[in-house]
Amino acid sequence: MASEHTIEFTDGNFEAEVINSAVPVLVDYWAEWCMPCKMLAPTIDEIATEYDGKVKIGKMDTDSNREYSMKYGISAIPTLILFKDGEPIKKFVGLQQKAELMAAIDEAVSA
Repeated sequence: MASEHTIEFTDGNFEAEVINSAVPVLVDYWAEWCMPCKMLAPTIDEIATEYDGKVKIGKMDTDSNREYSMKYGISAIPTLILFKDGEPIKKFVGLQQKAELMAAIDEAVSA
């Protein structure tokens, strides 16, 4: 992880970190072999730094954590899901622009 603010989500900590979170959570589903995932990583780290303390931002390796990847129907990566109150409220598939992700996060924070 490039940013100290980017959390590593796993099947073991997903419920505590995402489902039971008091703040919105953006989960980046990725894999080591995925080139678009690697291209998106700096954007995720920037957003994690900018929203530190307001939103949780993290990554979940789909190869190592199949339970929650399957539960949320991750069939292509990168896929990003924004959770609020333990429920997915927005899903992005493929490379995303930072502004689009931030707009969705801002909406979730203010709602």
